[in-house]
Amino acid sequence: MPDYTAILTKVEDGVATIWLNRPEHRNSFSREMLQEMHAALEIFDADDAVRAIVVTGAGKYFSAGADLSGGGRTFGGRRGEGGDLEAASRERPPVPVWQMRTPVIAAMNGSAVGMGLTIPMSWDIRIAAADGKYGFVFPRRGIVAEAGSTWLVPRLIGGSRALEVMLTGRLISGTEAAEIGLMSRALPADVVLPAALEIGHDIAANTSAMSVAATKALIYRGLADPDRSAHQRLESEVFRWSGRQADAAEGVVAFLEKRAPQWRLSKSRDFPPPLAPDGELAD
Repeated sequence: MPDYTAILTKVEDGVATIWLNRPEHRNSFSREMLQEMHAALEIFDADDAVRAIVVTGAGKYFSAGADLSGGGRTFGGRRGEGGDLEAASRERPPVPVWQMRTPVIAAMNGSAVGMGLTIPMSWDIRIAAADGKYGFVFPRRGIVAEAGSTWLVPRLIGGSRALEVMLTGRLISGTEAAEIGLMSRALPADVVLPAALEIGHDIAANTSAMSVAATKALIYRGLADPDRSAHQRLESEVFRWSGRQADAAEGVVAFLEKRAPQWRLSKSRDFPPPLAPDGELAD
C-alpha cells in the first residue's frame, strides 16, 4: 500500500478499512485526504481478496466537510481558478463508487456535514451515530451540494424530504437521518464501526463476489433507467448468465450440505458480460 499521510488503512479477513485521519481538523477534507481516499478505494476495489470496504473517521467526528482554512477561496477563486478540492478532482477524477464492484460501507461514527455527507451518499451502505449531526449545509455557505447528491438524495428519500433538508441546510440527528432513509441505520457512536465491520465480514464470508458486484451494478443502473421493462430484460439476462456459472451450483450444494460455500468466481475476472460497458443482451 502507498505511504499515506491523511488516511489510515487496514485489511483483515477480506474487509478493508479506511480511516479519515485528520482528527485535529475534525477530519475535514483537504486536497491530500481526498486524493488518498479515492486512491485507496480504487486499490481495494481492484484487489480480489478485498470483498468489502469500510470507511470511518478517526476520533470523534466522521467529517466536518471541506477544509475551510482557505477562507473565501475555499470553493474557488477568480473565474477559471478553482480551490484545492476542485483542483484535486480535476487532476485525478475518481472512479465513481457506483461503478466499483466492491461494496463500500460508511461507518459514520460522528457528525458529518457538507462534502463529509455528500461523498458517502454515493457509497452503498451508511450507518450513522444516533446522536451525530448531519446536514447538507451548502446553502448556508453560498454554494450548492455536489458529488451527485442532488440526483441521488431525492431518489433515496423522496423529493419532498430532499427539498426540505437540502434547501434549508439544517442539521438533523443520525436517528432522523435513518428514519427518513438517508442512512441504513443509526446506532450509538461506539458501535457504528463494529456494526459496519460485521456487515463487511458477512459479505466476505457468505456471498459470491460476482453476485454482489452484479447486484450492485444492476441496482445503480436501475436508478438511472426510466424503462422498467428494459431493466428487467437486463436483469433476466444477468440472472440466466449467472445461473450457468460455478458459483450458482456451489451456492445450492453448500446450502443443501449445510456447509460454508467455496466461491470460485472473481469480482474482476468474472463480471457478467451483459453488464460490461459494451455488453449486449443475448438474442
